[in-house]
Amino acid sequence: MNLPKLTDIDVSGKRVIVRADLDIVGSENYRLDAITPTLDFLFNKASKITVIGHKGRPGGVYDEGLSTKGLQPFFDKWRAKVEENLRFDPGEEANDPEFAKKLASLGDVYINEAFASSHRDSASITSLPKLLPHAAGIRFAQEVENLNKVLEDPKRPVLFIIGGSKDDKVDYIKSLEPFADKILVGGRLPEYYGDRALESVREQKEGDKLVIANLVQDKEDITLNSIERFEKEIGKAKTIVLAGPMGKYEVEGHMQGTERVFRAVANSNAYKVTGGGDSLVVIDKLSLVQKFDWVSVGGGAMLEFLSKKTLPGIEALKQ
Repeated sequence: MNLPKLTDIDVSGKRVIVRADLDIVGSENYRLDAITPTLDFLFNKASKITVIGHKGRPGGVYDEGLSTKGLQPFFDKWRAKVEENLRFDPGEEANDPEFAKKLASLGDVYINEAFASSHRDSASITSLPKLLPHAAGIRFAQEVENLNKVLEDPKRPVLFIIGGSKDDKVDYIKSLEPFADKILVGGRLPEYYGDRALESVREQKEGDKLVIANLVQDKEDITLNSIERFEKEIGKAKTIVLAGPMGKYEVEGHMQGTERVFRAVANSNAYKVTGGGDSLVVIDKLSLVQKFDWVSVGGGAMLEFLSKKTLPGIEALKQ
């Protein structure tokens, strides 16, 4: 992929805008730590750094609880300035060209270090790069390189395990079906499969590409039979993509499905990747980070990249 990289562009002494992933879940700092190499590189080039990003979904209005200013102390060591939440302005999600021009006035160069947001066609992701010299950050380039290992001549069987509750994941599952050898569906996603979700996981055929988990009575976890079937499929796989928890893992009584599935993946001999806010929280909580070959900062972005082989943010950088 012909992606312009930070190391290929002149940033010495220049004002550099870094579009970062600032949508942090709880106390998990993986997304912030991931951009440290880019910040180090810029600091050593005497760049004047301005960090921009979003947090939550304020819908174009100011919300004190979603302010990004509280992250300023993390960036102080690089003398970087953090701008306020981009989504406080409706122009960000509307991809308003005038808002993009306003952002462009903050710097001379644009660096995208927001892989987790690069599946969004927003002003700071797709319009801003058109207005300034631009490149992918160090971590961003690594995301593309490592996720491409899943796509380019992977070891098979290729297994996707997709959980969580967002309905857009159902569309990703449809897009991934031609490529995947097996897709395990957990979390609240089985509810989107109607009668198929009511079929006992024990009766689902070995040859079925989709394995739909059964849910416990309150629907906040997958059943023991589902866990065992998932563990069996994990044991066969040579490449695994894990995206999203199997239930309401925040509650101790609903952690079983998520913990057993995540541990089974982590302990497998497959090439294994995971990503997304909730997945990052889980692997941190279970101390499994080091067992994965790649941990992506993005969940939806990771799945979109794997299903479409590109993202709006990537196409913007290539122009």
